Amino acid sequence: MSIAITIHLLCAIIWIGGMFFAYVALRPVAASQLEPPQRLNLWAATFRRFFPWVWVAVLALPLSGYWMVGTMGGFGAVGMHIHIMNGLGLLMVLLYIHLFFAHYRPLLLHVAAGDWPGAGKSLAGIRKIIAVNLSLGLIVATVAGYGRYYW
Repeated sequence: MSIAITIHLLCAIIWIGGMFFAYVALRPVAASQLEPPQRLNLWAATFRRFFPWVWVAVLALPLSGYWMVGTMGGFGAVGMHIHIMNGLGLLMVLLYIHLFFAHYRPLLLHVAAGDWPGAGKSLAGIRKIIAVNLSLGLIVATVAGYGRYYW
């Protein structure tokens, strides 16, 4: 169980922390200091390094979570906070998969072709999904920390 908890926490920290950094720190600085070609190249390169880690999280979080639920006797034996985390976590995974295939892949193609308006449109879609997923991730983290005391 301690291995599952450790995997779960580390993956959540990496994914949520990465989104927080990208949205709250990198985005405003990049937008204020870089022209579109440099900014869009920066984002494409940043996502190339970050998204493999997100894929690890997208796979490891549900697996480690279900491993823990299984050791606790299944979903019928856990509190409402576990059900909330599961539902919101699965929504986050689906949003990430959509982000990756519908926005990130086109971003790379637009950047490679020097199509800055197209790349900007793809990046705007990524930004919106990251805003939603970051909000959901912070809610999930709050539910994880306090849920057992309220449900």
